[in-house]
Amino acid sequence: MERGSGKLSRKKSGGGNGQVLDGSNIMELVGNQQVFTTFVDHKFHELDTDKDGKLSVKELQPAVADIGAALGLPAHGTNPDSDHIYSEVLNEFTHGKQENVSKSEFKEVLSDILLGMAAGLKRDPIVILRIDGEDLLEFVNGSGYEAEMNSIFSQIESPNRSLHDHIIEALGKLTVEQGIPPTSDSWVLSNIMEPALLSQAGSDLDKSVSQETFLEEFKIVAMSVANRLKEQPVIVAHSENTFDGSGVKRLLSNKFELDKILNSAMETMPKDRNGKLSKEYLRVALDTVAPSAGLPPVGAIEEMDKVIGEVFKMVNADDAKVVKEDEFKKLLTEILGNIMLQLEGNPISVSSNSVVHEPLDSFSTLLQPSPSETAA
Repeated sequence: MERGSGKLSRKKSGGGNGQVLDGSNIMELVGNQQVFTTFVDHKFHELDTDKDGKLSVKELQPAVADIGAALGLPAHGTNPDSDHIYSEVLNEFTHGKQENVSKSEFKEVLSDILLGMAAGLKRDPIVILRIDGEDLLEFVNGSGYEAEMNSIFSQIESPNRSLHDHIIEALGKLTVEQGIPPTSDSWVLSNIMEPALLSQAGSDLDKSVSQETFLEEFKIVAMSVANRLKEQPVIVAHSENTFDGSGVKRLLSNKFELDKILNSAMETMPKDRNGKLSKEYLRVALDTVAPSAGLPPVGAIEEMDKVIGEVFKMVNADDAKVVKEDEFKKLLTEILGNIMLQLEGNPISVSSNSVVHEPLDSFSTLLQPSPSETAA
């Protein structure tokens, strides 16, 4: 991804508890050779569970998971942005192989993993927000509340639905900007939203709804939600990114790097007996070079997939013809160039919010110094 706006890192969010994860702490660790060597010695011994003097890929995987936990990243599989960082790190580390790693190799690989993680976070900072009701109260009592909620009501109004349904849908329309954690999260829905609604025992939530009734009842429920968030703050990993073609432009302007990336991609593409490739693999190849071009994986963002689809039509990339490797690489470069032009003209902005269910300090031992390191 190309650049994070950092918008919420400057916001008062959660009483000033926003924490930006940009990889700088990792860079400090790896940059100090003496501290890093001691760190590696201790961690290698800790991870070598079978004490054979080498680490298997399986033994290394918990280390990568611990790095994520130490950084406050959501657990693997719960957030597409952080999952992409995990994947980048593991792919760089394993190269698709399943070989054991010696201590010297471990030091080099761990350095690559940490620097890869740091690079991912520098490119796509993740802001950890503590949603504790303060921002929601500020929104509800602010001057923009009525106009915002009237706009939302006009979008969701339906004579066949109850007040309860309107309020639930309206809560889902609000974001961390207004102090609401993702209502799509089942824990948030069952432990924060629904109890807040049930606490309004004196209200007839099954009745039909008018705009005036909606504004009045929604405010009461929102206040109850704020109180529950004060008692049970929700930690949210937030990221905002804009794809404007700058990452593609950087890659295309560096011929040496571009050739290296394209040649690496060609190694994984199936070829016929004459060394030719089917154009149907252009999407696979694009997905392979996407991280180096500052692009998301194919299928991750609908708006980006539309741009890619339009570009493929422009260059007739879906006709499944068989071409020589040089022509295949030329087509892929042309596709990247057209994607760049499309994004420069119409940048795509996306954001994501994911509830962090693991405590930020739980099981994150990988980046913690050993007793001997502390003593030193």
